Amino acid sequence: MSSPQSVDKARLPAEPSLPAEPGFEEERELRSENMILNVGPSHPAMHGTIKMVLELSGETIVRSDVHVGYLHRGFEKECEAGSYFKCFPYVDRLNYLSPMINNVAYAGVVEKALGVEVTERCQWIRVLISEISRLSDHLTCIGASAMELGAMSAFLYFIKAREYVWELHEALSGARLTVSYCRIGGLSRDLPEGFEAQCRAALVKVREVLVEGQKLLAKNRIYFDRMRGVGVMQADEAISYGFTGPMLRASGINYDVRKANPYLVYDQIDFDVPLGEHGDNYDRFYVRMLEMEQSVRIIEQCLDRMPEGPVNLYDPRFMLPPKDEVYNTIEGLVNHFKLVMHGIQIPKGEVYFAVEGGNGELGFYLVSDGTGKPYKLRCRPPSFIMMGGMSRMLEGHTMADVVPTFGMINMIGGECDR
Repeated sequence: MSSPQSVDKARLPAEPSLPAEPGFEEERELRSENMILNVGPSHPAMHGTIKMVLELSGETIVRSDVHVGYLHRGFEKECEAGSYFKCFPYVDRLNYLSPMINNVAYAGVVEKALGVEVTERCQWIRVLISEISRLSDHLTCIGASAMELGAMSAFLYFIKAREYVWELHEALSGARLTVSYCRIGGLSRDLPEGFEAQCRAALVKVREVLVEGQKLLAKNRIYFDRMRGVGVMQADEAISYGFTGPMLRASGINYDVRKANPYLVYDQIDFDVPLGEHGDNYDRFYVRMLEMEQSVRIIEQCLDRMPEGPVNLYDPRFMLPPKDEVYNTIEGLVNHFKLVMHGIQIPKGEVYFAVEGGNGELGFYLVSDGTGKPYKLRCRPPSFIMMGGMSRMLEGHTMADVVPTFGMINMIGGECDR
């Protein structure tokens, strides 16, 4: 039996090195980089036009670049191409969730340029239809935002209430969405027969849904955790970004156009302005819920106190004459022809008129050159202003917080289009 031979260890392959134990050797640095992610415009929650370019560190948003996109309508230029009468169908399609408010705002700026004031009954009806539209706007905002967080039942409840509101739109104007109900100097028609009873019955049903919706969402642990402390905007920041409406009031700033610069008969109506404390998404939700209660309260006061009388001024300078006069008198025919062919002759100058829209201050800036068409018609759309603060509200939050924050802005593409 031969004796064992000695082994030359230098010729053997090196043994594989094991990873160093923490604390014994310096760990290697892991290389990482942020991810760029495009959200929208085809994302279901981005409303078809919005695109957000997000820079993510893991799930945390480091930076965002928000693009509001285009609907390619050129609404302001279209208004400048036609007579003052023809602008109403265009303004219907701004914030199409509260079209009556758009009508009131546009009619108000033209009447301010003319230096006229509509009848008292017309003023009460305009307040009534504005608050009906505010209900429609807030119901859609909260319902759709809840659905995007998975609360499908809450969405169906709020949309059920919106149906009651849109039935009132239909009774007033014959349309549910694009109403074109206002006219320069008045309204297209008075309240229809039986409208008061229909409206009071609808308010009872809406109140029931508001109670049900609050039970579903306000103390829901998932909904509360997804909304509280997210998208915070402090009061000074909200002011610097030009926020108005529920977004500003959720940050604790008591500014409401209906109170600060009363128009129509809002100074004769008793209502409160709900305020938030934290400026987060949950406060925005709750402010809208409370505002709907106040809108119901305002509508009931309008129904109780609305005076009798005409709803139109019937001024031949800007109001089309009744059809029987057009068909049977030469004066009515000439008046109708002049207004349709040459438009309203508004004195040269510029005016601004604002109302409290569903999302905040909705204003129109009108420049007249003395012809029958607006020389310039500029809209101040509230949700377009709020989109400017979107990046600030997303910084430091996670990808999952994008949808509820965007939902509480309630961006409407129609009024954001430029």
